[in-house]
Amino acid sequence: MFHQTPHPDSLRPRSQDQLLAPETRMGAVELLVGDLDAMIRFYHEAVLLDVLDHTGNTAVLGLHGRTLMILRQTRDLPAPARNQAGLFHTAILFDTPAELSASVMSIAQRFPGSFTGSADHLYSEAFYFDDPEGNGVELYTDRPRESWIREENGLYALATDPLDPNAYLRGHFDESVTAPAGTLGHVHLQVGDIPTARRFYSEILGFEVTGEIRSALFVSAGGYHHHMALNTFNSLGAPARAASLGLGLVDIDVPHDDAVAAVRERLADHRISSRHDGRTLSFEDPWNTTIRLKVAED
Repeated sequence: MFHQTPHPDSLRPRSQDQLLAPETRMGAVELLVGDLDAMIRFYHEAVLLDVLDHTGNTAVLGLHGRTLMILRQTRDLPAPARNQAGLFHTAILFDTPAELSASVMSIAQRFPGSFTGSADHLYSEAFYFDDPEGNGVELYTDRPRESWIREENGLYALATDPLDPNAYLRGHFDESVTAPAGTLGHVHLQVGDIPTARRFYSEILGFEVTGEIRSALFVSAGGYHHHMALNTFNSLGAPARAASLGLGLVDIDVPHDDAVAAVRERLADHRISSRHDGRTLSFEDPWNTTIRLKVAED
């Protein structure tokens, strides 16, 4: 288990108007890709996402009608450097262990070389992969919320304990599950430094800090273990991102217009520029990652 020493700012009480609405959830991740057909094959045929739309150079994928990923072909960009700010992984949360197992088994059969690891995080069980263009992918399921452990400092206990993928599949795989259900559980980003990430994503944007280790910060709304994670495992000191393949943008869905207005006001108070088109509030984090905040459609 990781030992967590929270930053003093993480322990300060905050009023509700300083926080994102508790119903906040992740919306979708856009990836800029070089080979759209290969990426569709991976996410549709292996991960088992549905192709909700494919028009020209853009494909929209999701589960049961909910958009989770947007793949946009952009051939003239270089591949991202391993140590630049950007995407660490996109994390898809499946409703049950059987549905998670269906996706893991499908990838193992179709893209066996993509597996990079697995872990028991106490509040979740997770499997990790790289897609054909090197973007990290986490597939996971949560343990029941009542089993999540709160430490004395108020943060969730977290660990990276061993998780045997073969044993997991033997215990949970059900060949009758062919159309798994799930959502975009969280997005994990590479950033240049943790104090700046804390200030932007927690103090300004309004997430609560739920976990913290020396090189990573975990934040959420509504008591979830984390909707976003920020780390410097490979990217300590990274400057603002240059244009590259990989992460395009991250969507955050909030429950109502007042939640959008509150974030827009906090950004303005901190002199962070944003654009609002009447529906979506767009802005950049300190590493030039575009975040879009919008009211959830369902």
